[in-house]
Amino acid sequence: MYYLGIDLGGTNIAAAAVSEEGEILGRAGIPTSRLGADAVAGQMAEAARAAAAEAGVALEDAASVGIGSPGTIDPERGVIQYWSNLDFQNVPLAQLLREHLGGETPIYMENDANAAALGEFAAGAGKGSNSMVAITLGTGVGGGAVLNGKLYTGFNYAGMEVGHFVLEHGGRLCTCGRRGCFEAYCSATALIRRTREKMEQHPESKLWKLVDGDLKKVNGRVPFEGAALGDATAGQVVDEYIDYLGCGVASLVNIFQPEVFCIGGGIANQGETLMAPVRYILNREDYARNNMHRTRLVRAQLGNDAGIIGAALLPKFR
Repeated sequence: MYYLGIDLGGTNIAAAAVSEEGEILGRAGIPTSRLGADAVAGQMAEAARAAAAEAGVALEDAASVGIGSPGTIDPERGVIQYWSNLDFQNVPLAQLLREHLGGETPIYMENDANAAALGEFAAGAGKGSNSMVAITLGTGVGGGAVLNGKLYTGFNYAGMEVGHFVLEHGGRLCTCGRRGCFEAYCSATALIRRTREKMEQHPESKLWKLVDGDLKKVNGRVPFEGAALGDATAGQVVDEYIDYLGCGVASLVNIFQPEVFCIGGGIANQGETLMAPVRYILNREDYARNNMHRTRLVRAQLGNDAGIIGAALLPKFR
């Protein structure tokens, strides 16, 4: 028995045949159509067939098909309620996929951030644990939680929007319309914006040399590279970023007290340069710091495969 997982993105659709243990047996990918929901569903079916063929298994032998999709999702109905990237509103994607796949294989659907958290829990950084909270530091700050072995989504499937709890009342404006959100301080986008601001204030900074004098070349690695060179401006940017990140992580740990707290996304590629000081802040600010059992702070392990593995294994953790 195996499971099919589909990771729907605005640019690409990825599909994989996945074992019960979370091992990818075969995979396929295809660019995402801009020609509407039915065309996208057809491409998803095409990618699923190709993944099964690469794995050497029959499509009809899949125990289920799972979809990880951006946007607000109603997993009970298999509907994308809203996804701005492709202008999807109330799209019955699970039903459209069934029409293209044929057969009676069960189809499950979940928000892509939740699917990625589930993938890490099942086959990555949280494997073997009973509870895990995961955050992803990318263009935004995404997150998900598996509590007592079950994916947590809230009663309306809109829970765990961790990027939008407030770190600083009245702080930086967030894309969601609130001020002071976690995402406004700890996303890669926020880090890049802050680096550029500090560079403009400090023309003597070595950061300018790292980007050949072009602010457009600033990415999430640049401030860490500058700090490693001893640049004071870069050091200030990194220290501020880690302070906010540590505050956010400690707050989430104090709410959930998960067995594992997992950090992924591009910024997490800084490894212990990032993780060690965040772990120090957590050790200082965790309300349960005197307990025998403490939350373990780790990096994500699965990279881009987390979402597709989590989507495949959705029926095991409902």
